[in-house]
Amino acid sequence: MRTNFLRFLLAAGLTLSASLVVAGQETPKRNDRPQESSSPTPAQRREEKKQPDATKYSYEFAQKEFIVNHVVITHDALGRGNISFERKNETTPIVEPVELSAAALGRIFGLWTALRFLDSEENYQASKDFAHLGTYKLGMDDGKRRRTAEFNWSDNKAAWALADEYRRVSDQAILIFNIKLAREMQPLNAPQLLIEMDSLLKRDGLSDPQQLIPLLNELKTDEHIPLIARNHADRILKKIEK
Repeated sequence: MRTNFLRFLLAAGLTLSASLVVAGQETPKRNDRPQESSSPTPAQRREEKKQPDATKYSYEFAQKEFIVNHVVITHDALGRGNISFERKNETTPIVEPVELSAAALGRIFGLWTALRFLDSEENYQASKDFAHLGTYKLGMDDGKRRRTAEFNWSDNKAAWALADEYRRVSDQAILIFNIKLAREMQPLNAPQLLIEMDSLLKRDGLSDPQQLIPLLNELKTDEHIPLIARNHADRILKKIEK
């Protein structure tokens, strides 16, 4: 009996020793590789600083007695935005997308820069009052600062030239809308609209005539409008493409 007991103790001791040896061998391995730094690299930091320009620009014209008595243009730094205009005796404004060409945008941004608009407090209103010709509002909002300037006539050449650039944008956009409407619903209006386009082109009243080339190419072969309008579209196209 004693012999069996001793054998039991010996076996238990051997089992315990084996367990300790295995436990020691199974110690988790260390991962000595350096951890990747979570700090951004210089290139990443430069990329983060290149945030898109969120500045918004606006132009507004109002004269309640004019046929088109209210116009609002808003656009971003890429020249993309909307034009809203109202006609006399109509209560619902027409809203259309607008995209300034690179040439027009270059001129417009040059004038905004010349004005140093957000840094200035200049009143652009001239001593003369021509309210009967309409009131203009220019606005800029860069997300931190916002300013609007209102005038009906200005001796500041940059401010007046900027209003004039936006007048060209609105005249061109409204003309395009009217022509598209005529093609769909009032084709007999097309000849008069082509006369209007030619007149604006002659007096430099369009924002960028190059933007009209695709439309004119369609008009010159559009059998839904009178032949006289098609021929006129072809003549205007040749003038622009010279």
